[in-house]
Amino acid sequence: MNYFVKPDSIVRQIWGKADTILFIFAGASAEFALNKAVDWLYFTGKLPADPLGRLFSTVEYARQIVFAEQQQALAAIDKIAAIHGAVEQKRGAQIPDWAYRDVLFMLIDYSIRAYEVLERKLTQKEKEETFDVFYRVGARMGIQGLPTTFEDWEKMRDEHLRDNLVASEFTHDLYRQYQKHLGPVRFFILKQAQTLVVPQRVNRLLGLGKIPFLAPVIATYKLFRYLKVEHLLKDTILPTAYKPQIAALDLRSDDSQTELKFG
Repeated sequence: MNYFVKPDSIVRQIWGKADTILFIFAGASAEFALNKAVDWLYFTGKLPADPLGRLFSTVEYARQIVFAEQQQALAAIDKIAAIHGAVEQKRGAQIPDWAYRDVLFMLIDYSIRAYEVLERKLTQKEKEETFDVFYRVGARMGIQGLPTTFEDWEKMRDEHLRDNLVASEFTHDLYRQYQKHLGPVRFFILKQAQTLVVPQRVNRLLGLGKIPFLAPVIATYKLFRYLKVEHLLKDTILPTAYKPQIAALDLRSDDSQTELKFG
């Protein structure tokens, strides 16, 4: 069977574990809040109403595309474009191409960063492979101005981080929603996870700090995982309402067909 992402791809390893996906979620939740186009995510009202569910949906849909058969993945990507077209029509404006690129860039960057925090450094070839998967998603969606090589992506990613992020009222409101839905302890843990994975500019704009208290916890978690009792730590720090969704992220599916919702 022909898959959108090869079965032996590093991208499947990254997106096949709930641990890694949760750190991707942590990084994306930080950067989403700073993006200058975050008003599009507020337009439908779904993001502020359920920010955790919305972000879990985004990473879950991305994961399912990673494991989909070629034609199913292409159909799902086409559906993404149609969904966003409908949102644009309803609002009477177009989502900027740079905003689409930002979301793809986040998926590339945090895939790499999360895996390196929890597992090991990726090789240059593995980083290029990660870039290629999401480049093909963006190209299929018809997003304009995409970089065509990993090296060009690195340069454009730096430009986007410099030009497209701002701490706004949306930022503060979204973080208030995170705290409301997580509670003070888990909200603190989320920010610690963000400190471990986000780029310096994101950290600086959010004021996350430089000393991640979560680093020793990561070492403990790796030990728990080696002993196969990592669920004990997970049960302590993860939101109860999302535990079934988090557990499902460890299930690899080759016949998933769904849509990746960015807006």
